[in-house]
Amino acid sequence: MTRFDKPHIDISDLGQSRPYKSKGVPIGQRVQRIRAEHGPRLIEEYETALEEATRERPNDRKKGIEPTGVVLEFELAPRSQSAKLERVREQTRQGAVRVDPNGTQKVALIVPDDKRDVLAELLDEYTNAELENEGDNPPNAGRIDQIDHIRRATFETFWRDDPSAIPDNRQGEMWWGVWCFNDAVDAVTAAANRLNCRVSEPDTFLHFPDVTVVPIHGTQIAIEILLFGTLGIAEVRRASDSPTFFMTEIHGDERAWMDDYAERVIWPPNDAPTVCLLDTGVNRGHPLIEPALSTNHLDTVVQPWGADDHHGHGTGMAGVALHGDLTAPLGDAAVRPLNHRAEAVKILPPDEFDPNAPNAYGPITQSAVSIAEINNPDAPFRSFCMAVTNRDRTGAEASSWSAAIDQAAAGAMAGDDDADPRRRLFVLAAGNIRDHEAKDAIEEPDAFPAEDPSQAWNALTFGGFTDKTEIQDGGYDGYSSWSDPGELSPYSRSSFLWSERKSPLKPELVFEAGNRAISPAQTDVVAGLPSLSLLSTGADVATSPFEPFWATSAAAAQGSRLAAQIAAAHPNYWPETVRALMIHSADWTAPMAADLDQNNKTGRAELVRRFGYGVPSLERALGSAQSHLALVAQKTIQPFRKEKSDIKFNEAHLFPLPWPVEVLQDLGEQLVRLKVTLSYFVEPNPSFSTAIDPARYQSYGLRFDLKRPGETRQNFLKRKNHQERARGEPAPTTSANNGWLLGEQQITVGSLHCDVWQGTAAELAGRNALWVYPVSGWWRERKSLNRANSSSRYSLILTIETDDQEIDLYTPIEAMIEPMIGIQI
Repeated sequence: MTRFDKPHIDISDLGQSRPYKSKGVPIGQRVQRIRAEHGPRLIEEYETALEEATRERPNDRKKGIEPTGVVLEFELAPRSQSAKLERVREQTRQGAVRVDPNGTQKVALIVPDDKRDVLAELLDEYTNAELENEGDNPPNAGRIDQIDHIRRATFETFWRDDPSAIPDNRQGEMWWGVWCFNDAVDAVTAAANRLNCRVSEPDTFLHFPDVTVVPIHGTQIAIEILLFGTLGIAEVRRASDSPTFFMTEIHGDERAWMDDYAERVIWPPNDAPTVCLLDTGVNRGHPLIEPALSTNHLDTVVQPWGADDHHGHGTGMAGVALHGDLTAPLGDAAVRPLNHRAEAVKILPPDEFDPNAPNAYGPITQSAVSIAEINNPDAPFRSFCMAVTNRDRTGAEASSWSAAIDQAAAGAMAGDDDADPRRRLFVLAAGNIRDHEAKDAIEEPDAFPAEDPSQAWNALTFGGFTDKTEIQDGGYDGYSSWSDPGELSPYSRSSFLWSERKSPLKPELVFEAGNRAISPAQTDVVAGLPSLSLLSTGADVATSPFEPFWATSAAAAQGSRLAAQIAAAHPNYWPETVRALMIHSADWTAPMAADLDQNNKTGRAELVRRFGYGVPSLERALGSAQSHLALVAQKTIQPFRKEKSDIKFNEAHLFPLPWPVEVLQDLGEQLVRLKVTLSYFVEPNPSFSTAIDPARYQSYGLRFDLKRPGETRQNFLKRKNHQERARGEPAPTTSANNGWLLGEQQITVGSLHCDVWQGTAAELAGRNALWVYPVSGWWRERKSLNRANSSSRYSLILTIETDDQEIDLYTPIEAMIEPMIGIQI
């Protein structure tokens, strides 16, 4: 049996900063046009669109609606480069960007009245300019060739949500999420008030680098007036639905078991790491919760709600977050140390209060974060755990809620210190396939996409697997379990239907989430059977101190518990590192691994979108073994730098890897595995183009690259970094980058990148260097925001593993670290 009793090896000091230059961002496919046909048609469409937009735009001086421009819709050809039509010189401004299933982009462009001629001149030059040589590109071809059509913009141009959610009746009132340009918020809200719309309170606004999300209640007609009358709105979505969570009937247990277990727990000190639950409140009076939850660490975002648990869900979350599944601890006689505590901030109102305002869950979540930190400012570490999701709202792309979570995780929400941002770890649930669904409705689990806000890049999202298959409940003779041991839980959702190149791999991890029972006739499905569920604390201590608990709520609670346990054992690790260690420690169950073995890289990535990187292990997260060890680096990087008016890439980090060459060569053809996990937090900018290009959402991105087999050190440096080459020197040729489970194309989206390489020990001996290098983001692209010289930090974990537990890789690798520090490649 592998013993993980050794400390992880720190390689932070091995990382060497080197000036970095990228090969450049690839542009989209060039569209070939016949100028004599394309130019005149676009000139005519532009003139017609201007005429229609001018005629149809609202004009009401009494209500302050006097637009000084028009909005046009530019349709770009499929496979064009990402839309970037606005120009500072032309004073145009780009709004919403939509992508049709065939790849066609439709872009809203605001054109000031006094700049109409500028675009007309561009089209005229493209169409009529004389060319010196046949085959020369006409002027402005790079901009004009990609345009298929120009037309007057409509409400649908700005709509960035499900088309079916647009009301049938334009005069019906509803809450809208209005994404305003930051310099136009006052104008839009003032106009909305004059139109008798209800504008939500300013403390419910969400502020991002390019836009502010303002909830406005009114008719579609009023929103259209705001769109085309103020020219200050980037896009429109419906306000978020009220979130839902997952709970069913309570089954009690015996009070004596609770008291016995409470006496066997070694309760944590007041300064221990914490799990902060954002839920329905917690019943602190439960004997298995009270010693680990201080009175002043139990709070609510709205004081009249009270902080107690009005529904029972939050107390169940607290029990699992502190103790895990109580089934085993209640049944044994062991002394169990508890090294972390709980906090709770209620974010959902009791039934007798009005529901939270739609579109308010981003501000509510950030308010809850602030409350927890004010109440307990000295907590050395906390993971924020939230199992609340938007019912049946897919997380396929960023929402105001998921972006608010990303912003809080990066330490970029209102009130955070720009000079020393406080990073935060969020643990979310992927959302559930509902308890009472019919069997034939849930036969295909991939039809149930993970729910908003599980798509948050900086958060860890948990789905569920199950090992619970034995039905022991009375009255269910002949029933069978839905899933076999080690398979995906039948409650769990996936990101299978999300865009593979624009959406992060979610969930990243799975924990036990329970199972469903199927009737002997294979027609009825039962959820929440105690024998197929976890056991947790009940809110009604007097009558039912224990309750069955299941689904991805249970998985998320276990995930936040694991994060706190890692932080307690490794107090010097950042939240980014704790997240990476949780991924590092995970492995696939036998059924998951069997599915992965039968697929190519694309197929494997689709499977990872169901069950992530597997089931995490506390033992592997806390320590290394001689044949299975982790190398950990925590580094700060400045991705870009400003030189005069230009913004360039700044640095990359090079890690020489301390592989024991002789040991690996002696192992020869024996297989080894190398797992690489790169974790960092991006500052989000969820503006108009993020649906097309994830780089518009992230402040910056990072990637890793491993030295290839047979590649010289010199060629490795030159292949990835143009700064290492002489002027005009081509990139060196290299061997294929085989052996990766997923491949670099499958893991690029998000702020956590993980892949597993497998090959021979002899081959690994030559793959002894690794780059961590930056890719573009809005810190670079949005010059006006003045963030080009910003720094951030990342965590890198490399795990090397052999099946032969007798092989000692740990000792020779540890011995190589100190002599290698400071030796430049």
